[in-house]
Amino acid sequence: MTDSHIPPPAPFVILAMPRTGTHYLEELLNAHPNVLSNGELLNPYATTWPDKHRLLRSDRELLELAYSCCPAQSDKKVTHVGCKVNEPQFHDRPGFFAELTRWPGLRVILVVRENTLESLRSLVQARQTRQWLKFRSDNDAPPPQVRLSTADCEAYFKAADDFHARVARSFTKSNMLEIEYERLLREPATCLAAIWDFLGVPALRFSSTATLQRQETRPLEQTIENFHELRRHFSHGPYARFFDVGERGRAVAID
Repeated sequence: MTDSHIPPPAPFVILAMPRTGTHYLEELLNAHPNVLSNGELLNPYATTWPDKHRLLRSDRELLELAYSCCPAQSDKKVTHVGCKVNEPQFHDRPGFFAELTRWPGLRVILVVRENTLESLRSLVQARQTRQWLKFRSDNDAPPPQVRLSTADCEAYFKAADDFHARVARSFTKSNMLEIEYERLLREPATCLAAIWDFLGVPALRFSSTATLQRQETRPLEQTIENFHELRRHFSHGPYARFFDVGERGRAVAID
């Protein structure tokens, strides 16, 4: 029997474009004894959710499943429970974002990648290889190069800009925390300290126990076949910075 005097876990959600390190972030968050993040709520292939038919539910019922009837963890005293949603997953459920904004007390962790081109390149690589995650035990063979069209790049860059702006205007500043994935890799302890403070859970000393690994470590010009063609196309527009491969602006792909 549930103790009615115990308050329900405080809700949070991780929002991001695809391939921005949210799996890695969740692995770090779940190391906390009071935090439970259950993966992609709207992904029909996510194994974290025991209800295989959950996507037949209404948007409100899905959020109730995520925050009021979350999967039990007998070894944790969960005070904060979350899930994550990637931008494309909102397309199939156009009313879900609005329902999310109405959920009481929701805290939002927005994960951004400094170079959106790296996110797109990584997404195409993952689709082609069907390898979405890499663990310590996997081989070290690099993913194959990809070829990107200018139309796909423009559409993806705009989708990322629109999504980040939508999140920023839909949630109050006090209820939203932006985490840059590149910084999470460089300074995980600092980023996690900010998250613990944002969620309101006791600080936890960072311990590097993550099993996920980078899938791609080569620079963009070595992973995109037509990189220089794309750079010429975008050279005089707002997205030229994504193709800056000079010594000062060299971007190393990190997945």
